This record gives sequence, C-alpha cells and structure tokens, in this order.
Amino acid sequence: MAQGEDEANTILVTPVWNDSRRLAGYGPELAAVLARHEAAVRWIIADDGSEPTEHPRLMALREGFASVYPHVDLHLAEIHRGKGGVILEAWDLAGRADWYAFVDADGSISGPEMLRLIERARKSGRSTIGVRKATATTRVEERWWRGLRHRGFLLACRLLLGLDTEDTQCGAKVIRGEDYRRIRGRLKEVGFAFDAEMLGIMNAEGIEWDEVPVNWVEKGQSRLRPMDSWRMLKALWRIRQRL
Repeated sequence: MAQGEDEANTILVTPVWNDSRRLAGYGPELAAVLARHEAAVRWIIADDGSEPTEHPRLMALREGFASVYPHVDLHLAEIHRGKGGVILEAWDLAGRADWYAFVDADGSISGPEMLRLIERARKSGRSTIGVRKATATTRVEERWWRGLRHRGFLLACRLLLGLDTEDTQCGAKVIRGEDYRRIRGRLKEVGFAFDAEMLGIMNAEGIEWDEVPVNWVEKGQSRLRPMDSWRMLKALWRIRQRL
C-alpha cells in the first residue's frame, strides 16, 4: 500500500472481494465527489483476497480513479478473511488518523451521501454511522425479505448485546480516531458481524455515536447468503461472551 507524504485526517476504505464490476460502477462517482469537494480523505480500495485475475482490473480501476482524485490507494490482502478483516487491515496499515471510515462498493450509499456522513462527523466531533431509515428527506429501497432480515438481526443485537440502534449493518460508517484506538484491541470479528461487534464494544465502553438516516438504494444481489445469517447469529453469541 502506497503511503503519501502527509496522512489524510480521514481514512476511507472500500472493501472488495471479486467485486471489480461493482467497483467500476461506483468508483468514478466517489472519486469525482471527493475531488470536487477537495475532501481531506485518503481513499483505500481494500481487496479481500480476490482471485488473481481481479488484481489487474483493480489496478486499472485505481489508476483511473487516481486521474480524478489522486489520494487513492489499492491494498491487496494476501488471503480472504472477510469484510471486517480487510477493513481493519487497511485501517491499521494506513496509520494514525482523526477518522476511520468505510463505504461498501455496491453503490447503495451514493458518493454524495458518504461525503455528507464524513462532513457530519467532522462537524459534530463524534463517531457517526449511516442508518437505513426512510424520513421526509431520505428514502430506502430494498426487497421486503432483506428488510425483514435486517429487523430480525437488530432484534438479536438488542437481546444478545443490549445494543439499541437503528441499524448495525449499513455499509457507511465514520469512526472517530480516538474511539477506534480505544477499542481496537477488542475487535475480533472479521466477517459480516464486524459492524455489530464494533458498535457493541463502543456501547459497552460508554462511547456514544450519532446515527444519521441516509438514502439507501439496494443495488443488485446481496453478498449475504442464508447460511451467513446463521453465522452472524453465532458471531453475536461470541461477541456477547467477550463483552
């Protein structure tokens, strides 16, 4: 991973796994938004051990994005561990920052929405997470079964972790650097339950955060499979044991 002469005060990671096609659709928009607003953001595309054939595609995409927004790096993990694992790996390799953020590559959260979340966190000085919630100014478009699964997982988080939140799994979060460094040693989950563990530990440590409704539009098929839901419930039990 290339290091710039000056570390940006915000590290934004986009995790990918055999996902160059979706990144090709979303990346140009995000690069353009970051460039247009001259955001002090170091953007890292973090590949979670994809097939080797993906590497040249990701490198080419990174070069294209960098022609628009130069502060973009590509990190290629040696093995596939999971979304949470590659985000943590990229954050740690990037070094000390004021803010650690991530956004999914599927484009469900638009570039402008992600930048709005970052700016909201910087203004408030608090960790800030996006939540899928329809309001007078935001809309949520998702299939009914995905919404049902979302609500079921939230209920499990409340029952097992005592976590009262609107949304643990929305793929857009901005974590204050001091908060991240305080809990980093306790983060163990590398899969989809990474978000729930992070918020659960923050809650147990008395760290507060803001929840901001965002426009969220489902794009294509979810990477989450039925068996993953069972694995996530098992992960919640592991997290409960460690809190």
